[in-house]
Amino acid sequence: MRLEVLLLVFASILSAKETTPAEFWSSYNKAEKIAFVNGSFGAFAKIKSHHKSEVKKQYIHDDNWREPYFIERFYNIIDEYIAKEIGYNLEIIVMHLDAFYTNSDNINIPILEALRIVSLIQDGEKKIANTRLLKSQQKHNKY
Repeated sequence: MRLEVLLLVFASILSAKETTPAEFWSSYNKAEKIAFVNGSFGAFAKIKSHHKSEVKKQYIHDDNWREPYFIERFYNIIDEYIAKEIGYNLEIIVMHLDAFYTNSDNINIPILEALRIVSLIQDGEKKIANTRLLKSQQKHNKY
């Protein structure tokens, strides 16, 4: 019995077709896409908030402590994932992600990297977004 279950699991793993991030994204309807983006933005904001409070707790009694650059850089990276200029209109991000994945060069770029690129473009950081896009295309395309 155990052997049959193991063989079944092993066969299903071998036969499973790997989907691209673009296929995964396009399999969602509009409401699910908005919920995905909303959840991502919420998670990033919560991570940043929690980290700030933990750092504050740890160093609140040390008058000589200064925030190191890597913490500031960590917060800047998190901020790159959250588009601030559009407010709470997540439909714009969803439409831009849909457009992002229509380009065949972008189909293998993970959704969170795509979200970061789209958010940077929305916030007017086109040069940084284009650099991230080119690096992601090079990294994830298998030519």
